[in-house]
Amino acid sequence: MISLEEARRIILAGCRPLELEKVDILEACGRVIGEDVYSPRDIPARANSAKDGYALRAADIKGARVSKPVVLKVTETIAAGVLPRVRVGKGQAARIMTGAVIPEGADTVVCREDTQETDKTVLVKISASRGQEIREAGEDVQKEELVIKRGSVLRPGHIGILASLGKSFVYVHQRPRVAILSTGDELVEIDEEPPPGRIVNSNSYSLAAQVSACGGIPVMLGIGRDRKAQLAKIFQAASRADVILSSGGVSVGDFDFVKDVMRDIGNEMHFWQVAMRPGKPLAFGAIEGVPLFGLPGNPVSVMVSFEQFARPCLLKMQGYTNIFRPEMKAVSARGIRKPAGFRHFLRAVVSYEKGRYVARLTGEQGSGILKSMAMANAFVIVPEQIEVVKKGEEVVVQLLDGFTAGGSTNHPGLVFGRPADV
Repeated sequence: MISLEEARRIILAGCRPLELEKVDILEACGRVIGEDVYSPRDIPARANSAKDGYALRAADIKGARVSKPVVLKVTETIAAGVLPRVRVGKGQAARIMTGAVIPEGADTVVCREDTQETDKTVLVKISASRGQEIREAGEDVQKEELVIKRGSVLRPGHIGILASLGKSFVYVHQRPRVAILSTGDELVEIDEEPPPGRIVNSNSYSLAAQVSACGGIPVMLGIGRDRKAQLAKIFQAASRADVILSSGGVSVGDFDFVKDVMRDIGNEMHFWQVAMRPGKPLAFGAIEGVPLFGLPGNPVSVMVSFEQFARPCLLKMQGYTNIFRPEMKAVSARGIRKPAGFRHFLRAVVSYEKGRYVARLTGEQGSGILKSMAMANAFVIVPEQIEVVKKGEEVVVQLLDGFTAGGSTNHPGLVFGRPADV
């Protein structure tokens, strides 16, 4: 049996980012870009107006005020997308719209509300400095500037920049295809009514949802019965995927064959059993170079194990660097007792109350109580050496998707949802 840290080290040491694929920028948001993006042009290409108003010479309105406005001749009206036709000279102004190109000769823009318009002239009621309300050429992005670095996680702002550069496709790391198999003679499919002694296969669906949530592509393999030959055949077929997840069959029962099959088909078996609960009977190996996670069979154990081991692996394969769930401190709303020697992941709801974060367990914590996961927005992590946590004592919590701070995900200092650079 090994520690959680050692298990993670072994798993991630052999995990590499997948190759690149070219995708439409609307499919790229949230993914890791695999190329540096340089701007082919200045943005904006030419100086333009930041407001609706009048483009003029600052020297012409020096000293202007409400009680003593300056009268200027209006030469033209410049709409956005239309180039100016005449140069602005002394005593002149051009009516200009937001985004329109600044005409030659003008060096400032006065907002429309600071003027009084007539048919062919304008009364300017304020003075202005040069450059006021003008967006200079290249103010946003300069030609040949590195605007997006390889390895960045693309956000909506990046997509807007790519569009402004005229770049409709971009190279990103591929999403891993994840083969998902649930093992056990007791399982029935989701649309079957389970007879006495049988249960519906929920693990495949929980895992598929977790895979999708972190960017992977789930490939459902259904149910594998407790027969070595059948399991070996399924695992070998599953090796066409990038990662294999199986649930069940990794404990010490008479029909727990997954570990045996991993060994029998001549592939790697890196470790079995991790000092954690739930999730102790976890096997990790590879079939023809494809990582295989032999997850426990209990529904909560499956999901906890995925969060701690498979999720970081899948994120690393997609090029992400911040691959672990964020952690923070909270106070425990109740006392907790556990045996020494195992790190416990207790399902909890964390909320922000009266200036502090409070963690409340989601009821019974058995590894078969899936409702405890459905209700949780965090794990309370109790270290191996700790046996007692007192009510009101500070604990470490690991945040899950769906965490909210006082009803909002905008509380300062916290990172939510997918990793910070994802």
